[in-house]
Amino acid sequence: MTKQAERIVNAERVEDLISVFGSFDENIRRIEETFAVTIVNRETELKISGEAENADKAARTLEGLLLLAAKGEMIDEQRVRYLITLISEGNDEQVAQMAKDVVCITAKGKPIKAKTVGQQKYIKAIMKNTITIGVGPAGTGKTYLAVAAAVAAFRERTVNRIILTRPAVEAGERLGFLPGDLQNKVDPYLRPLYDALYDMLGAETFQKYQERGSIEVAPLAYMRGRTLDDSFIILDEAQNTTKEQMKMFLTRLGFGSKIVITGDVTQIDLPADKTSGLKDAIRVLSDVKDIAVCKLTAADVVRHALVQEIISAYERADKAQETSKNNKKNMQQRK
Repeated sequence: MTKQAERIVNAERVEDLISVFGSFDENIRRIEETFAVTIVNRETELKISGEAENADKAARTLEGLLLLAAKGEMIDEQRVRYLITLISEGNDEQVAQMAKDVVCITAKGKPIKAKTVGQQKYIKAIMKNTITIGVGPAGTGKTYLAVAAAVAAFRERTVNRIILTRPAVEAGERLGFLPGDLQNKVDPYLRPLYDALYDMLGAETFQKYQERGSIEVAPLAYMRGRTLDDSFIILDEAQNTTKEQMKMFLTRLGFGSKIVITGDVTQIDLPADKTSGLKDAIRVLSDVKDIAVCKLTAADVVRHALVQEIISAYERADKAQETSKNNKKNMQQRK
């Protein structure tokens, strides 16, 4: 018979407790379901009842959420899920690191912060290194946080320009079949970058800076032959660059500039005979000083909860497929 236990968690402020409970107590219900415990609230006291180990984990989760609420952090579904994951995996010490400095303020006054420890390491790497390579699945904030860091550097006048680029690989860089002039042709590929900049700066301010040449959003092919000084340069969807394109891009680096390269090596759209420039860059540059490689995981996904589940399901399927291939190969070798 499992040993039952009770744990008490006290909140310093009622406001923090309200934030932790969430709409219709959804956050508390999620913790109860995950750890199979019962949580009862009396004023600023929370009593957790359940199997001893689970009650401990639920208590530590609640303590972590109250800590974040006290620091002014928003307690949403993603934050609760992530904290539960940290506690379940025994990474309690990382909880205190989650409420850190604001990266950037959006046009609507919203503070942009790293929401996970992985994102926090990514931001620190961008601040510290001249070149940062951010690799991870969809929804981990690779591009959005890079744009936030670029806007922050631009506002602080540590750079004079922001340059965002990505390969238009779906059409093999051949954009002639799309209607309109060149800008109309490349805009669909660059839309995620525009969206992030609109959010950070507002549409009117963005257009003003774009007209001045302070912000440039262009396909990767436009980078050839240029040297980019005093610029914050972001290469998005870098998994779809070739080795040659990646080398060309990296050698555009000028004095006073910073480069962030983002991509997801599980979503390569290149022809089968082409090696991803991102994969090759990680292999070649991982030991070069002043270049950081940050690997974000499914735990860092900050989109809908289902996105995390989808990514994990694909990872399991890929591993199973790889295991099956290796087993067949070993059987053939034995024959």
